[in-house]
Formats: sequence, structure tokens, C-alpha cells
Amino acid sequence: MDEGSFSGVTSLDGHVQYQSATRLLPRVFGDPDGNKVLPGFLGEVLREGEGTTQGFRGAIGESGRPYRYDVFLSFRGEDTRNGFAGHLHAALDQRGIAAFMDDEELGEGEEIEPAILGAIGESRISVVVFSENYASSRWCLDELAKIVECRDAMGQIVWPVFYKVDPSEVRKQSGRYGQALIDHEEKSTSKGDSKKVKRWREALTKAANISGWHLVNE
Repeated sequence: MDEGSFSGVTSLDGHVQYQSATRLLPRVFGDPDGNKVLPGFLGEVLREGEGTTQGFRGAIGESGRPYRYDVFLSFRGEDTRNGFAGHLHAALDQRGIAAFMDDEELGEGEEIEPAILGAIGESRISVVVFSENYASSRWCLDELAKIVECRDAMGQIVWPVFYKVDPSEVRKQSGRYGQALIDHEEKSTSKGDSKKVKRWREALTKAANISGWHLVNE
């Protein structure tokens, strides 16, 4: 099962976010009947394991310890915490999928917590919800850079969800994404900051080139 195994465009409005999040699961995890059991996709991942979520997390993560989470959710809280991302987390939980969803927002000038970066390395799959304001958050971009690093270094599976944004806007850093990166560059005060912005740009391009799910307004 490869990362390009699901793609498409679904119309979305404020009344169908939960249904959209729920419908995403069969597409991502191969559970066409929507049964509250281990989805078929995870079964493929686990084919050489025990065939249970326990066996799934028995694989080795970045730290050399067993995976702690099945899924890491990367999202911009102000855009989707109380909508799509929250519904997706609830739907995963209902199916017995251990998903990490951070409950805090990063304050101005704060750095991403080591625990968050650790959770990414201890997850088998990362679902990245690209929303309108995702790139304006340094925290989200740090998460994404770490996710791409884990994908390249240890084969972490990455599923991008383009929530009300066009994939090309993420890939080319145009529109809101382009302006957000310009703002970050203008706030750079050191050579290290400039290198970090370059790393963010590369991560955005790589992630947007992965086949994903496009949710749009009607």
C-alpha cells in the first residue's frame, strides 16, 4: 500500500465537517464498510505483525522504542480544532486508532515543545491538515519539517489533507502560504532563522507532492 493510494476532491461546508472527516477514514485506511474495527489499511501495514493495534505499536519508532501512536495529527488549531481535525480525531478514536492531537496552542515567540517532536517520531502515520492559516504558524511548520524528516529517514507514512486550500498553493507557496513564508522571512533575525524558513519551504513542497485528499467549499 503506497502513499498515493487515495486522492480526490470533496465539497465541504460547515454542516458536513463531521461527515467529511468520517468519510475520509475509509479512503485513507481502506475500511469501506465503516466498521468500528481495525481498518483494512492498517491491516496491510500490520501484515507481518500481530494484526492488532498492539502489534502495530510494537514496531520500532525513531527513538528505537516501539511506536506509541498510530497517527499523529498536524493541524492549525484556530482553523480546524473545533471542526474537521477534532471530528477526525474523534472518528479515529471510535475505531480504536491511537491518535496524538495536541491540546495546546503555541504562544507568540515560543518554540515547539520537544514532546511534540517526540510524538511525531513515535507515530507510524502522520495526517497533515493543510488549512488556510497552517503556514502562518511556526509550530505547524516545525511539525511538518519533522514529519517530512521522519518520512525520509524511517519511512513514516504521510497523508496530506488539503482543507479549503489548493494543493498547488501549498506546493508552490503561493497565496496565503506564500505570504506567510514571506512574513516569516521578514521576521528572521539570524542566519539560523533563514535556514529554518528554507527547511519549511522544502517540507511544504515535499508534503504537497504526496497524493492526498482535497476538501473544498461548494
